[in-house]
Amino acid sequence: MSVCQQANPKNLPVFLYLHEKKGDMYKIVLFLAIMLTSRTYSIAQDNVVNALQRQQNRNFKKDNDTSTNWNWKHGGMMSFNLAQGSLSNWAAGGDNFSLTVNGYFNYFLFYRKERHSWDNNVDVNLGYVQSTSLGSRKNDDRYDFISKYGYKMDSVGKWYLTGLFNFRSQFFDGYNYNNNLIDFTSSFLSPAYFILSAGFDYKPDTKLSIFMSPLTSRWILVLNQKLSDKGVYGVPAGTKSFNEIGSFITVNYNNTIAKNINYKGRVDLFSNYKSNPQNIDLFMTNLFSFKINKYFSATYSLDLIYDDDVRLFGINKDAPGLQSKSLIGIGFLKQIESKKRKS
Repeated sequence: MSVCQQANPKNLPVFLYLHEKKGDMYKIVLFLAIMLTSRTYSIAQDNVVNALQRQQNRNFKKDNDTSTNWNWKHGGMMSFNLAQGSLSNWAAGGDNFSLTVNGYFNYFLFYRKERHSWDNNVDVNLGYVQSTSLGSRKNDDRYDFISKYGYKMDSVGKWYLTGLFNFRSQFFDGYNYNNNLIDFTSSFLSPAYFILSAGFDYKPDTKLSIFMSPLTSRWILVLNQKLSDKGVYGVPAGTKSFNEIGSFITVNYNNTIAKNINYKGRVDLFSNYKSNPQNIDLFMTNLFSFKINKYFSATYSLDLIYDDDVRLFGINKDAPGLQSKSLIGIGFLKQIESKKRKS
């Protein structure tokens, strides 16, 4: 007896035999389908797990690269722009509307080792304008150096016990132009600001830093004798320096916010405990860089300053005011290659 006959003892036609045994066949087909689906799902699940593990390894390597594969890191950028500018109550001087040539230089130096962190950054801005009404003069003039040393307080590395030093001033004489009247307002180290501060620095990532200090000492220098005799910038007349004690916050952010668009910003807030602590001094810089090609870019900058002690504005030139400077330009931009090395 053949195998088929043993399976079909009644010698029924094949289609009748399958119809009679359809319940068993359905069970077999269902079982095979479940096994096939289970195997397919298992393979897909393994692929997902492997992909997640690869992504996690990439992220881990990236984090190691930024935190442990170097002790020293330095770099920066420089740019030269032909710009259209507008000024309002700007103590350093300039036209309300002008065509300018502006230069910007930035350099940073970072150090990381174990729990220690040391950040240094310097910004230099210089601008020159040729005006049909008042001739040639500067429209931008600032150098700013900031240094922070931090000691990591937690295992994650987001909070640092930090000491900060900041120095800011200008190179050349500055004038305020109102109604075609020239008023001498500033000069080299007049004013100059020194800040020594102790506090906490919060760094959730490499793009953002928020430094907060309840105890900050700020010195204001006015070394030019003419300006010193006027008693400007909060320094008593006839003296060349003045000290303030207060609280200080500085926020720094640097990030590529879209393809070929970079933003760098900083906000400083200072409250003087000794006099009108509710009148908070503001220093803010914003720089947007729009990359066109390898060497050329468009830039937009907006700077804001408010200091209750800078009383150079108003009808009688004895009132504080919000100083603003905005520049839109296109020109040459070059990144200073970022380099890393181990100690």
